[in-house]
Amino acid sequence: MFTEKFKHKYALSDKGVSNTKKGMLWTVVVNLVVMGGMGILYMMMLQFMNTLTENQSLNKLWLFIIATVVFILLSVLTHLQQYHATYGLVYGEVRDMRIGLAEKLRKLPLGYFGKRDLADLTETIMGDVNRMEHVWSHCLGYLYGAYVSTSIIAVVLLVYDWRLGIACLWGVPVAFALLFGSRKIAQRNSEKSKKAGVTVSDGIQETLESMREIRATNREEICLADLNEKIDRHESVMIKGELATGLFVNGASVIMRLGVATTILVGANLILSGQINFMTLFMFLLVITRVYAPFDQSLALIAEMFVSQVSAGRLMEIYDTPTVEESKDFKPKGYDIVFDNVSFAYDNEQVLKGVSFTAKEGEVTALVGASGSGKSTCIRLSARLWDTTEGRITVGGIDINKIDSEMLLTDYSMVFQNVVLFDDTVMENIRLGRHGATDEEVLTVAKMANCDEFVNRLPKGYDTPIGENGARLSGGERQRISIARALLKNAPIVLLDEATASLDVENETKVQQALSHLLKNKTVLVIAHRMRTVESADKIVLLKDGTVAECGSPKDLMEQNGLFAKMVHLQQESTHWTIKE
Repeated sequence: MFTEKFKHKYALSDKGVSNTKKGMLWTVVVNLVVMGGMGILYMMMLQFMNTLTENQSLNKLWLFIIATVVFILLSVLTHLQQYHATYGLVYGEVRDMRIGLAEKLRKLPLGYFGKRDLADLTETIMGDVNRMEHVWSHCLGYLYGAYVSTSIIAVVLLVYDWRLGIACLWGVPVAFALLFGSRKIAQRNSEKSKKAGVTVSDGIQETLESMREIRATNREEICLADLNEKIDRHESVMIKGELATGLFVNGASVIMRLGVATTILVGANLILSGQINFMTLFMFLLVITRVYAPFDQSLALIAEMFVSQVSAGRLMEIYDTPTVEESKDFKPKGYDIVFDNVSFAYDNEQVLKGVSFTAKEGEVTALVGASGSGKSTCIRLSARLWDTTEGRITVGGIDINKIDSEMLLTDYSMVFQNVVLFDDTVMENIRLGRHGATDEEVLTVAKMANCDEFVNRLPKGYDTPIGENGARLSGGERQRISIARALLKNAPIVLLDEATASLDVENETKVQQALSHLLKNKTVLVIAHRMRTVESADKIVLLKDGTVAECGSPKDLMEQNGLFAKMVHLQQESTHWTIKE
C-alpha cells in the first residue's frame, strides 16, 4: 500500500521505486561510514588528551593509521555506490518515463489531443519529466536515507546521554515541521507558475505562427506588449514563489543550526556541574557537524520535492487516462461507412444529433452545409480522430470504436485543406504515405499527382528540401504532394476535407486531375463548398445544425427544390455577379 502511494506521489515505476530504495540504502551506509570517521577522530583526540594529562605514550598510533586507511577506502567505495544508485540508475528511469509517456499517448484516442492544450502537454513531457529527474537523483535517496541514518544516530546519542542528545537534535524535527507546514503554499505557487509558463509558451507560439498576419495588420507593438505582459506576469509569479520558499527553507536551516548553540550551553552546564567531562561534549560537537550535513542538501531541495508533486500529478494524469481494450484484428466485409444515429458533443456543446447516412464503397459521398453544421466533425469521427458520444460508426459492418486506431487508419487516406509537410525533401515527404516505398513507386505517384511540373523547377528535383511545412512551395504544390502521399498509400477509404477550397482555378484543375486517380473504386467522403466538386458526387448529405436535412443524389435533391437546390442557385448567382462586376 505504501509503495503504491509512493509511486503515485513521485510518478515512479516499480523499477524506479527499487532504484530509490537502493539510493536510500547507500546514503544510509555513506552517512554511517562518515560518522565512523568522526568516531576515529574522537578516539585519536581521546588518546592524545590521555597522553597530555596522564603522560601515556602513543603506542596505538599504528591502529589509528590502519583505521584511517580503512575509513578512506570504505568512504570511496560507498560514495561510488551511492553515486551510481542515486544518479546512474535514475537516468534509466527518465528514459523509461519518456518512452512510457510516448507509448501511453500513442494508445490514447486522437480526440484526447484535440481537447488538450498542446503547449501544456509539451511542458508535461519535457519540463515536468526534467523536474522529476532532478528530484529522483538529488532528493529522494538523500532525504529518505538521511531520515534513516539520523534516526539510528539519534538513538545512539540518546542512549549515550539523553540530555545532550535532545540539545543536539531538537532542531531537526522542528525545522522539518516548518517546511512540511509550508508544503501547500509551495504547491500552490508551483501551480500558478506552471500556468503562467504555459501562457507564455502559448503566446510565443501564437506570435511566431501569426507573424505574417501581425505584420500585415501593423499589430507588432500590440502583440509584443501583450507577450511582454505575459512574460512579466510569469516572472512575478516565479519571484514570489521563490521568495516564499526561500524564507521557509532558510528559516528551517537557522532553526536546525540552533542545535549547536543549545549543545554548547547544555554541555557547558553539565561540565560545570561535574556530570560529564570535556571529551563527551567534544564528541557531541563532532557528531553535530555530521548529523546536520545530510540535511544540508535536502533542506535546499525539499521545497523542490513539494513542488515536484504538482509535476508528478500532471504526469500521472496522463498515465491514469483510461484506454479501452481495442481489437488489432480489422477485416471488414467491404468498405461501406455507416453512420447510425451518431451524436457528438465537444466540451458539452452538442455538435451532431442523431446523424445517419451511408457512404458506399466505390462512390463519392459529399458532405455539404453551412459553416458549423458538422461536416468536419463527421470526417473526423469517420476516421476515429474523435470518438462518438452516442450511436456508432461502422466500416464493413465493424464498429470502429472497437478497433485500434493505428490498425484502422491503415485503410484510410486523408487529404485536408491544411497540408502538414516536414522540413525534408519532396521525395521523403511523399514517402510518408507508405514506409519502405521505393524511389520508383514514389516517382510514379508523384507523376500521377502532377508533381513533376513544379518539382522539375526545383534545384535538386525530388531531393530538394522544402522548408518547414513546405514553406518554399505554393498552396497548390503542397496540396499535390499531399495527394501523391495518399496515392502511395492506396488505401480503400479516402477522406477529403476542403482539399481545393483555397486554390486558384488553374491549381484547382490540376489538383482535381490528381484526385481523379486517387478516388477510383474507393469509398470517398468529401467536404466541398464548390459545386464543381459536388456535381460529380454520387450522393449528397446536407447537414444543418448537426442533423441530416437532405440526403440523395445531386439530381434528386435538385428536383426536390429544397435546401440543396437553394445553395446551388445562390452560388450560381454569386458566380454570375462576380463575373459581371
